[in-house]
Amino acid sequence: MLEQLSWKVGGQQGEGVESTGETFAVALNRRGYYVYSFRQFSSRIKGGHSNDKVRVSLKQYRTSTDYTDVLLAFDQDTIDLEAGEVRTNGIVIADEKFNPTAPDHVRLFAVPLTSIAEECGSAIMKNMVSLGASAAVLGLPIETFTEVAEERFHRKGQKVVDQNTEAIRRGYEFIKEAGGADPSFALKSADGTHRLFMMGNDALALGALAAGARVMPAYPITPASDVMEYLIKKFPKVGGVVVQTEDEIAAMNMTIGAAYGGARAFTATSGPGLALMMEAIGLAGMTETPAVIIDTQRGGPSTGLPTKQEQSDLFAGMFGTHGEIPKIVLFPATPEECFYSMGEAFNLADHYQCPVIVLTDLQLSLSKQTTEPFELEKVIIDRGSIATPDMLAKERPDHGEEFKRYLLTETGISPRAFPGTQGGIHKVTGVEHSENGRPNEAVLNRTNMMDKRLHKLEGVELAGSLVRTGDNNPQVAILGMGANIGAIDEACERLREDGITAAHVHLHTLLPFPVQTLQQSLADAERVVVVENNATGQLRHLMSHFGVEHPQVSSFLKYDGSAFLPIEIHHFVKGMF
Repeated sequence: MLEQLSWKVGGQQGEGVESTGETFAVALNRRGYYVYSFRQFSSRIKGGHSNDKVRVSLKQYRTSTDYTDVLLAFDQDTIDLEAGEVRTNGIVIADEKFNPTAPDHVRLFAVPLTSIAEECGSAIMKNMVSLGASAAVLGLPIETFTEVAEERFHRKGQKVVDQNTEAIRRGYEFIKEAGGADPSFALKSADGTHRLFMMGNDALALGALAAGARVMPAYPITPASDVMEYLIKKFPKVGGVVVQTEDEIAAMNMTIGAAYGGARAFTATSGPGLALMMEAIGLAGMTETPAVIIDTQRGGPSTGLPTKQEQSDLFAGMFGTHGEIPKIVLFPATPEECFYSMGEAFNLADHYQCPVIVLTDLQLSLSKQTTEPFELEKVIIDRGSIATPDMLAKERPDHGEEFKRYLLTETGISPRAFPGTQGGIHKVTGVEHSENGRPNEAVLNRTNMMDKRLHKLEGVELAGSLVRTGDNNPQVAILGMGANIGAIDEACERLREDGITAAHVHLHTLLPFPVQTLQQSLADAERVVVVENNATGQLRHLMSHFGVEHPQVSSFLKYDGSAFLPIEIHHFVKGMF
């Protein structure tokens, strides 16, 4: 019996591929399995090949497999495009309707998915028939899917529930009768433990809510829109609001306004939207207003690859905006880290009074994964240095004097006062200003204010900036970020099986760049390989820029829009020895 398997469904976008994969994944997660589901789709509403690959296992993996055990095909294109990935003697379940043909190395079962669905009430239920067929192939009890179907359709009435459960049963029986129930494909039973199942975008949204965020202005853009859609449903329950703005410029400006007013506010976008926000991000830096921005990276430049994986916004996130301002850039790698990183982002923004960008990538944002329940007690809200009415009255007896919002301090951080705070009146402007916020272009004032802002993050290395796992004194250390965590972990395991010692260093903070910690983490390795989804090796350039040195550094780059597979990293590194 299998301890893990890989199942994939494919077809034309808009014919039920997403709902089929979602139902399959949710059902297996509820059985206590660890599930990793990653969907590849076209940047259009309907048409074009789409697939959803689901990895089911008894232990947690953070990436898709290199192969497929069972391929469910709704059209011949799926077989032509995906069957080469199916392992020898793997199974292809295809709709009999299109007279499927498949390569000799796989076993093809032509199942009348559409015909059975029509007999049960509607052709749209072919996805339910296919789930029943999958259950039979994998030796899963039919209840695995009927229970989810009952829950999903109960609002539509018992007739619809009965039709869908009948479709599942008919698909199950067809495969049984056709001899497709192979014991070698049966999954070992899971422990039944209840765990969450969500994508990174949902975890980001939930993390923002737990961190006290109550305002989200945003403009929809793939692949960040799910954050907005999630909170549209949740924010009203806690007095929060989501505002769909006319564009990303307005979203960023409204975020700054809400944050200045005292709310915890943030926005979410992708590369094109981040580019439009740059001037306003400079305003947040100049006015020392906390602001949190999620940038879910996708393929660029321009419209680029809106639905494909890439990690090419590092420079934009870190060095974007005209002029020089303090900025913090985080890069979580898992849904759990997405959740906790949002709390960290808001605390850092409030403490250092500067923009904080939370970078993710499409693979992390849109892949759905089994996730351990979040520990809400770990989310601590720290609003930073806020001037209270008592503090203001004590420090300034003459209430006619304006509050020095930008008071020069040793740390560069000065108390801020929310609008309406007695004694806290001050000016705010995007031009250079004095301590009380009035415009001031004097040479000494300019130098002092620039030094004040930039001094906030001088010499700072945030806790948890990176994580290192694996061997000591390794032959190779693989450096990565974001969703590549899973593929790198598995590649390291395979290298050890080949007798090559390996360590995995994963960055979680890009700015302030963890120079000392990264230098120490790579120092004992014979070689360093930097793995990233871009064409120019941005992370490797950052190492050079910030002075992280190593005598043997190589880059492994992938920028075709697809995610790294463990086998690719394994083969690349193994080829060096």
